[in-house]
Amino acid sequence: MRTAAKHKHLVLNQAKIKRVQKALGARTETEAIEKALDEVLREHERNEAAWRAHERFLKSGIRIEDVFGRLEGK
Repeated sequence: MRTAAKHKHLVLNQAKIKRVQKALGARTETEAIEKALDEVLREHERNEAAWRAHERFLKSGIRIEDVFGRLEGK
């Protein structure tokens, strides 16, 4: 999903940007920020999919038996 780039003026922590740049293998600070934003969006999509699956699971009426007794009172 690429849209037109827009110039922004942001005050960001330089050390954090460098750490993200290194962690993501980005050549530039801009690339690091773009990759970090992409990762946040992917994580959000995964969380949404997991929540939808959880909801379907609960609605299915399935019963889970705790044969080891580890879930009681927790």
